[in-house]
Amino acid sequence: MIIKTIDNWGNYPLITVPAFGPPMHGEGGTGVDVPDHLVKNKERRFVENQFNVVASELISVNRSLPDYRSSKCQDKEELYRSMTLPKVSIIIVFHNEAWTTLLRTLHSVVNRSPLNLIEELILVDDLSDRPYLRKPLDTYLKRLPITIKIVHLKERSGLIRARLTGSEMAKGKILLFLDAHVEVTDGWLEPLLARVAEDRKRVVAPIIDVISDDSFEYVTASDTTWGGFNWHLNFRWYPVPKRELQRRGGDRSLPIQTPTIAGGLFAIDKQFFYDIGSYDEGMEVWGGENLEISFRVWMCGGSLEIHPCSRVGHVFRKQTPYSFPGGTAKVIHHNAKRTAEVWMDEYKQFFYNMVPAAKHVPSGDLTARQKLRNDLQCKSFRWYLETVYPEAPVPAIFHSLGYIASQATQKCIDTMGKKDGQPVGLGHCHGAGGNQVILVFLFYLYNLVRTITKLFY
Repeated sequence: MIIKTIDNWGNYPLITVPAFGPPMHGEGGTGVDVPDHLVKNKERRFVENQFNVVASELISVNRSLPDYRSSKCQDKEELYRSMTLPKVSIIIVFHNEAWTTLLRTLHSVVNRSPLNLIEELILVDDLSDRPYLRKPLDTYLKRLPITIKIVHLKERSGLIRARLTGSEMAKGKILLFLDAHVEVTDGWLEPLLARVAEDRKRVVAPIIDVISDDSFEYVTASDTTWGGFNWHLNFRWYPVPKRELQRRGGDRSLPIQTPTIAGGLFAIDKQFFYDIGSYDEGMEVWGGENLEISFRVWMCGGSLEIHPCSRVGHVFRKQTPYSFPGGTAKVIHHNAKRTAEVWMDEYKQFFYNMVPAAKHVPSGDLTARQKLRNDLQCKSFRWYLETVYPEAPVPAIFHSLGYIASQATQKCIDTMGKKDGQPVGLGHCHGAGGNQVILVFLFYLYNLVRTITKLFY
């Protein structure tokens, strides 16, 4: 079978790509060097999706990948085959996704999943304006040997509300959310389903490998990282601490208990998803929903895991190609503020001191989410910091939060953007938080005073 890729407006064929035959490039997860005569086209079209669309079009939508699992993970295949696993509804939201990356996502799921475990694949088109994502896509989906439902939203909803549209349609016992530019690998599905089936209050994510936004090379990520966050309420990857490695007894095929998840790819029991409040519908478009659901799951009786036997490659982009109504910063601050106000208790002051602009962004009505927390009798954010994430940059116990200034010079201690362990400096006191926020612990107060004395005098 041969397909022809089309430009973003559905006007003309660009490259003929073998969909089920020998690929031209990218076989086995290798990267692509774009030929010289296509370089200008590559540069011109990069902005379409903020990745190398031309490289993606040179790779079969049906390309092969190696089995990236460890031998210990591969040895568990028989165990999974012997289990009666629940069926899953896989939900993929997209907006103006590139043709080849979307199809490669779908083909990888079909090729590397036990189809008897998939109740359905649900695609939610968040008001794409590219013609190939309408009738051509609907027609193509009929060729795949799996039940696929597609809904084209009539107004732009954003990732959060579009996912809720998909979850409301789902018939599977388990919901599994995927991004639209991923490639799943051998054995990816069963470990996720098995862990959720064993405990319905578990939320389980795969290891998220990297697909290069330039060459589309598949690059494996470390199996000893977990999700955390910084004071700006940005999700970050960090090395798994020693205590978690010890809890697993050195067995790197066992799931990692993680404080937060990235949010793009995870499995959750459908009933539990709704029991704990699904998504915060007051959030807008995209951003921050992963930390909100991470805090909520842990604080309200569930747990989060990353399973090293499940690997999914994801095209990571340096910036989003999509517009945010009112501006990106306003949307991100709005969503983060809702998370801080509902879930972070007195620790929300860390966020506001680091991102003072968020104080002036409306958070919307929080009544329903605060009632949800109360009705579920969720634990405190201090419990979360002490029990789940003692390594957090936000400490569970502190004396005060503010700034330190010299009355003589009217200058403040300022980190100047330096990293941990690097010397601080002095700057004009601006009172806006950020790099001038100082956290004081009673235990360290004496040494802090000595340091300040030397700095100022």
